[in-house]
Amino acid sequence: MLASASRNNLIGIASLCLGSLVFSMQDMVIKAISGDYAVTLAVSLRAVVSFPILVAMVALSGGLAQIATPYWPIMLLRGFTLLCAYTTYFMAFPALPMSEAIALYLMVPVFVTLMSAPLLGERVTLKSAGAVLIGLLGVFVILRPGFGVFEPAALLSLTSAAAYAYSMILARKHGAGVQASVMSFYSNIVYLLAPIAFAGVMYAFQVQPPGHPSVDFLVRPWTIPAPRDMALMGLCGVIAAFGSVLLSHAYRVGQAAVVTPFEYTGMIWVSLLAFLLFGEVPEPLTILGMMLIAMAGVLALRAGTRAA
Repeated sequence: MLASASRNNLIGIASLCLGSLVFSMQDMVIKAISGDYAVTLAVSLRAVVSFPILVAMVALSGGLAQIATPYWPIMLLRGFTLLCAYTTYFMAFPALPMSEAIALYLMVPVFVTLMSAPLLGERVTLKSAGAVLIGLLGVFVILRPGFGVFEPAALLSLTSAAAYAYSMILARKHGAGVQASVMSFYSNIVYLLAPIAFAGVMYAFQVQPPGHPSVDFLVRPWTIPAPRDMALMGLCGVIAAFGSVLLSHAYRVGQAAVVTPFEYTGMIWVSLLAFLLFGEVPEPLTILGMMLIAMAGVLALRAGTRAA
């Protein structure tokens, strides 16, 4: 039994590390196209490619009838929350080094800890409080406010982390009777339609990019991508679908307390790929902040597991 559990945990860790690598590749694609296209275009094209894959997943995991769930309003709310999370996450890319963007986003477990008490009624332990403080210290080290190096786009990564944490709270509170594939299906509908509506409003009011790379990435008018760029954006849809499968498989076969800390391998993958593709080298203080945030996340996860 112990040998079987250890084997499953190893499979879970490998799946999580591979899933983190796959999503890191998506981040590089979004970074590469962030200077020429709108983030809403990238998100919508990703959703178009993901749509048939997710429909197949719903069919295989219990049938398409599951889509008519009475929880659909909550699933749509979760979809909008995730859209906010992904959009703000991607918006940070053109203005921040990738290592900083991913490190600040990985504050998610700390935000979950902060939200669990008021929204789920869960007890916050002394270790959970310590995780929050360490995480905030890591954020301060990366942002260094008052030292002339603060980039407002860093707040986008933190907003993304908070929005994603809230989506996890919604899933935990309302998603027990809904398959993961159905939740992903509803989210994908939002990813497809909401960016189109937003882009339409920007076009109707003739909103022009103001000159900040993050805001430009959001409000830039849609253009027809070059074939190579169209293929890259479409590839993000495949990456998102299969990356989600890898992450789901990791948590299905492995113990959450064992495999979850390996989410932080994403910082390694992103830093390595950003160096190879864009020549980015993290500053020493950024590396220190990343380590503090990783420590805070692992402590929050451990504390939450024991409290439960």
